[in-house]
Amino acid sequence: MASKGRIAIFSIDAKLGREVKGATRYVYLAELLQQSGYEVDFITSRFQHWEKRQRDLDAFDYSAHSFNIKFIEEPSYPKNMCPQRIWAHHVMAGRVAEYFECDHAYDLIYSQIPPNDITLAIGRVAKKYNIPFVIDVNDLWPEAFRIALDVPVLSDIAFSPFYRQAKAAYDLADAIVGTSDEYASRGFKDRAQDIPKVVVYVGNDVDAFDAGVAANAGEVHKADDEVWVAYAGTLSACYDLGTLIRAVALLQVDYPHVKLKLLGDGVVRGELEAVAKQAGCDVEFLGYVPHDVMAAYLAASDILVNSLVGNAPQSIPTKIGDYLAAGKAMLNTSLSPEFSSKVVADGFGVNVQPESVDELRDALQALVADEESRAAMGEAARAVAEEQFDRKRSYQAIVSLIDNLVQR
Repeated sequence: MASKGRIAIFSIDAKLGREVKGATRYVYLAELLQQSGYEVDFITSRFQHWEKRQRDLDAFDYSAHSFNIKFIEEPSYPKNMCPQRIWAHHVMAGRVAEYFECDHAYDLIYSQIPPNDITLAIGRVAKKYNIPFVIDVNDLWPEAFRIALDVPVLSDIAFSPFYRQAKAAYDLADAIVGTSDEYASRGFKDRAQDIPKVVVYVGNDVDAFDAGVAANAGEVHKADDEVWVAYAGTLSACYDLGTLIRAVALLQVDYPHVKLKLLGDGVVRGELEAVAKQAGCDVEFLGYVPHDVMAAYLAASDILVNSLVGNAPQSIPTKIGDYLAAGKAMLNTSLSPEFSSKVVADGFGVNVQPESVDELRDALQALVADEESRAAMGEAARAVAEEQFDRKRSYQAIVSLIDNLVQR
């Protein structure tokens, strides 16, 4: 079959080869586009963001993917929020631009944002050589940073370059894809909506999720009388996990069979362990586990918590696809109008005011006591997962968008 064209996909934080940690959205899309007839080059950093280490390229398993992988050298940095990371991305922006200056024989370039400066650098080269340029909005910078550093005036000054870079990047786009409507609409904050906009949730592969549950169910040990409340994802300041721990501790006074499981790791883990000790919460910190093992834990749980602080910019986080596929009731503390409305309209959970220990405890208690409601919400969740979050179906919208832009 003749190639439909040559496409470059840029992602800064992908899980590649046999790695355990990292984002999979763009890897899945690259495989899908390769299977649909495109020649795909996956451009990424040699630095593994999630593990904070440089990849050993001599030992890297390129055979794990059907597409080509191009690693670009990026300086190391120790933490998600640090001056070294800003510098590393600045260096990476220049090197990625150099790459595309040397090899711009592409029919389309598809770039993750953030990082804003790298996306802007790619967009400028794409515009120079008249290459269709698609931006995929996966997070909002600097909005996410302001949760950890929100100092009047000072933050405005410090973060203004991020705003300028985002505006300039979106101005160069020929189409914008978002992991939620809220994120996709960010691209049109400073420009007219005169280009295509597509909303495709991060989602997951539901079949792969189910296979992970089946393969690892024997590794998850749960007593028959226990009710598990679970959270999966990063342990950071964006997520209202201190409130969750305190709420479960209060609940356990009268419901000692309720157990809290936290899957994931992050910079605030030590603080959360101290909170759990002070509150007397029966919680298990499981750390990072492979995705298939996480699937088994979510499927064994009874209530899943999307726990965000009140000013969190996240709209529909990556974890939601896995939560829904698990077919369990969800407690949501996100104030995102888009997701809060979805929780109610689709009937898979309950919204709770963030950062309120008492409200969260009461909501948890109501679900713990009402197995019938939990079951109904779980059925609704699974249906939404299959209809709206399963990548095999939902990502075809991105393929169609790319087909139209390449053929234009």
